[in-house]
Amino acid sequence: MSNSLHPQNVIALVWDFDKTLIPGYMQDPIFEEYHIDGSTFWQETNALPHYLERAGIHVHPDTSYLNHLLTYVLHGRMAHLTNAKLKELGARILFHPGLPDFFQRLRLELAAYPDAERFELKLEHYIVSTGLRAMIEGSTIRPFVDGIWASEFIEAPPPPGFDPEATLNLDDPARGMPMLPTHGITQIAVAYDNTSKTRALFEINKGANKTPGIDVNAKMGDEDRRVPFQHMIYIADGPSDVPAFSVMRQNKGTAYAVYDPSNPLSLEQVDRLRRDGRIDHFGPTDFRPESPTSHWLSMQVRRIAADIIAERKAALSERVGLAPRHLPH
Repeated sequence: MSNSLHPQNVIALVWDFDKTLIPGYMQDPIFEEYHIDGSTFWQETNALPHYLERAGIHVHPDTSYLNHLLTYVLHGRMAHLTNAKLKELGARILFHPGLPDFFQRLRLELAAYPDAERFELKLEHYIVSTGLRAMIEGSTIRPFVDGIWASEFIEAPPPPGFDPEATLNLDDPARGMPMLPTHGITQIAVAYDNTSKTRALFEINKGANKTPGIDVNAKMGDEDRRVPFQHMIYIADGPSDVPAFSVMRQNKGTAYAVYDPSNPLSLEQVDRLRRDGRIDHFGPTDFRPESPTSHWLSMQVRRIAADIIAERKAALSERVGLAPRHLPH
């Protein structure tokens, strides 16, 4: 029997961000900093697709807000909004009760699980968001996260004729070759929408995020995938995450939805997802030790750990024969 590419000893929790880990939207600190009415910004963003469609231009509703942020910067409404500023504002993001402690608590619980150390089980947390990577990087949850997929900006793109071999910092025009002066973010580097988030799930599944030589589109047997979907839990807040929920359910992963306990419509929404078979279970956005969400996710981590350990023990029994022993006379 050939050795598999990965030991498959990782349990991965993959998290949405807005309204899953935090009460609202991560962009709120930006609006507060620049004295902009957030409701007005989102109303404008929601109106953009229809407005531009009248000119024959089609924009993606999930990511049109990124361009609208750049428009605010261009018109001086968010002057000097740099990546460094976004990271600084990320420190103001407030998380749901129990976070970020819950991330570390789950790791410690797994470490204490019988045979977890023997079989080198590990718990990893990932964030996959249509929000802003720089803000997540600056938030208090960052030290507890193993990887982030989120939208990014460039401040000072290299000009025509730039030297591809030059060493420079794209966010600092004073270093490297001369570039256009920057007063903040100017271009979208990468944009994640609710459909492209599913690509991140496959990158985690195949280990492409850990091994650069692995192409996420490459064919790979189940036994070679770093984190089998049945060892993954995806946690998000609602219908916009149906593509990711579907990937998890179709591949025997676990899908969990959270709801706002103060909003009855939020509860109805996730219950509809459950009735439609989109998710396995749901619970409130409360991650303190006594909460149902904390208990359920902890239980699922233990369940997955037990499955991995059972598989490893079965493999050992299959590969290692019985030791010789004295026969009775």
